[in-house]
Order: sequence, then structure tokens, then C-alpha cells
Amino acid sequence: MLCCSLHATVPESSPVGNGAAAARKVGRVLDTSPLTAAVERFADRLRAMPQSRLQQGAAAVALELARELSVRAQALEAPRQGAGAAPAREIPDAGVFVVGDQVAVAGLDLAEALRAAAAEGPSGLPETAKAPSGMLDEAVRLVEQAEAGATR
Repeated sequence: MLCCSLHATVPESSPVGNGAAAARKVGRVLDTSPLTAAVERFADRLRAMPQSRLQQGAAAVALELARELSVRAQALEAPRQGAGAAPAREIPDAGVFVVGDQVAVAGLDLAEALRAAAAEGPSGLPETAKAPSGMLDEAVRLVEQAEAGATR
């Protein structure tokens, strides 16, 4: 026989935001899975490459991509940070064995920034910015081009 009540196991309010006071506007959700899949695939290929291949130019291509993805993510986040935001930070050259992780982190940061920009709607973007879906397509192309250049 069940001896405890349901009220003992279900909290009155949830940290997730079930209460009326915690209600928030949910905007358009952007599917960034094409970008995350491309980034993770390229990062895995970089991690598996031998040192000689990385030193022949694959690491330089990957670092350039990571820096570009990082700049794009920071540009999307800058309007939300306000006018006093710090200048864009550059991803350092930490060696050929780290570029796979750098590409992964920069790509996933960009994916998150794109999702946040899409959820905010046009008000969260500068007037000259493309739509987040267009930025997503462009980022996927950049990753695919870098992967093709680094693995040939």
C-alpha cells in the first residue's frame, strides 16, 4: 500500500519556471543542428589527424576557422552586452593538438549565440545584420569549406 502523498514529492514551485511570475516570452527556435554536426565532425577529424598532417596546414586552416566562428559569435552577443562591451577576443594559437577543441568550442558558442538571437527576434540584432538562419547557413558553409581544405 502506498503510504506517502503526492504533495510530498512534487514541489510547489519549480526552478524551471512553472509559476506565473516566472513566465517568459519564448521566441522562434532556430535548429542549429546542421552547424553543430558539421563542427563536431570536423573537430573529430582534426583530433584523429597525425601530427604531420596537422603541421602541413590542417591546423592553420582549423585555427583560422575557429577564430572566424568566435568573432561571429561575439558580434551576435555584443548587442546584448551593451555599448561598453569589451572588444572581440581572439582565439590563441595553442598548438596543433588543440585546434580540434578550439573549433568545437567556437562552433558551439556560435550555435548558442544564433539560437539566442533567433529567440530574441529582430530587436536583438544590429540593423545591418542578416537573419540568424542566413548566418547559420553561412557558418555551415565555412565549416564545410575549412574541412575540405584541411583534409585534402
